[in-house]
Amino acid sequence: MPKLDGDMENFKLGGNFNFTGAPMEKLGASEYTLVTIAVDKSGSLGGHEDQVREMLMTAVKSCKKSDRVENLLLRVIMFDNHINELHGFVPLNDIDPDADYSPFRAGGGTALYDACYSGVESMNAYADKLEGEGFTDLNAIAFIITDGCEMHSTSTAQMVKDALAKGVSGEKLESMISVLIGINASRHISELTSFQQDAGITQFIDAGDATKGKLAKLADFVSQSISSQSQSLGTGGPSQNISATI
Repeated sequence: MPKLDGDMENFKLGGNFNFTGAPMEKLGASEYTLVTIAVDKSGSLGGHEDQVREMLMTAVKSCKKSDRVENLLLRVIMFDNHINELHGFVPLNDIDPDADYSPFRAGGGTALYDACYSGVESMNAYADKLEGEGFTDLNAIAFIITDGCEMHSTSTAQMVKDALAKGVSGEKLESMISVLIGINASRHISELTSFQQDAGITQFIDAGDATKGKLAKLADFVSQSISSQSQSLGTGGPSQNISATI
């Protein structure tokens, strides 16, 4: 696990949701972009586990090459019926993708709304903690990668929408971008698009089949989007959407 994992602080959200984050005294930069990557591992992704893991590892490795790497805090969760936090918000330099992202086995249903809510509301709560400790230059970006539709959540699309709105209206975050990404999701494009619109998610992308080539392009899109959002910090608004030619 990341270097700071044993020193992480625990945070509670509403209901059964919780997350972890690096303690404030371990953070050395003056401004941060909070990043959440939520990855579906439900049963319908069976047979594609290695490709999905490679996509996640490639995206994180690419971000580690960014000139903004010192200003990135990353949380990664995986979801089926439940939310599994691989690690909470830690400086990107403390992550070793090869060691920290172990092979996984797909199974279970899809708690899509819970994954979105956990991803967004944890950024709100951690930004609130950071702001209270004097970190005033903050923004955020979240990616939710799924191959299917909602099946097992306690959260609702309205809860996700409210969490997204709160991030900026509460003046803790300069901007928040959210991206819903479908892989192997051709049968569910209509439902995913409707959810994106109902929940107020910034962008929906159909990334196509979970092939090695497509997932490599997806990893590049994720890393470019993170870098762009971090570079926009201090401008008063979000970055422009990266063109996704996946």
